[in-house]
Amino acid sequence: MKMTALIPMLPVRSMPAAVDFYCGKLGFAVESRHDEWGWAMLRFDDCRLMLDQSINQHPAGFREAVIYLYPDDVPTYHALLKRNGVSLPDLDVTFYGHAEFRLADPDGNRLWVGRPIEA
Repeated sequence: MKMTALIPMLPVRSMPAAVDFYCGKLGFAVESRHDEWGWAMLRFDDCRLMLDQSINQHPAGFREAVIYLYPDDVPTYHALLKRNGVSLPDLDVTFYGHAEFRLADPDGNRLWVGRPIEA
């Protein structure tokens, strides 16, 4: 047996706002969407992400998730997001050797974007 995929599922308050952010700003596309369930599957190349309104039974409660995205060209993706109007910090080199930047989606889920710096 082998594990074939890991697909994060993020709690969101508003499906339209979340889909707009991930698709309109970050470059994902809708693979499947069911507004009657409050659920969507998004895709960006080989990466998939689920958004779900039903996860959070207490909408005012604390929520925090982190998803680490590994684009093959971090500076190019950083520039694309800036062109799409996303407010971003400058690229940083972390103590663990990644070119990285961090941001939050409209629901407060944290997104870290990076890749190891090749020697």
